[in-house]
Amino acid sequence: MASSKHVTIYTDGSSLGNPGPGGYGAVLLYQGHRKELSGGFRRTTNNRMELLAAIEGLRALRESCRVTLYTDSNYLVNGITKGWAERWRSKGWMRNKRERALNADLWAELLELCETHDVAFVWVKAHAGNEENERCDTLAKEAAQADDLAADVNYEQETMHPRSQA
Repeated sequence: MASSKHVTIYTDGSSLGNPGPGGYGAVLLYQGHRKELSGGFRRTTNNRMELLAAIEGLRALRESCRVTLYTDSNYLVNGITKGWAERWRSKGWMRNKRERALNADLWAELLELCETHDVAFVWVKAHAGNEENERCDTLAKEAAQADDLAADVNYEQETMHPRSQA
């Protein structure tokens, strides 16, 4: 990764009920520039929105960058830094012989983006006064409350027609 551009991304996800209406928020910071992203879905989970916030933040980058991504999601940080997602992918998205890894569609996309960008994932405590984390929380909650939310198609298909656990 030849780019020397360093971008800071803050992310958060929210689900009003779990599952329920959900949203994500991301704030991208680069040399005095700021970009805010958000979106919502009619039925999803908090963990899916945490993953999607990171994905959307990384997707917004126009070239390969060094990224410090701050999140209050242990699920997201541990999934990458402890190698869980890589291990699940190597096992055909299985956690073990009987349990499928949850959110495989989003983990797969996030892993691809991490191959494009040099990403350091950093956990921050939620609701502890971190201005950008609080802004992402607001963006995510507002998005979850919007009218005419889109379907989280992969989540809804999976819950309506779960694949075999065998």
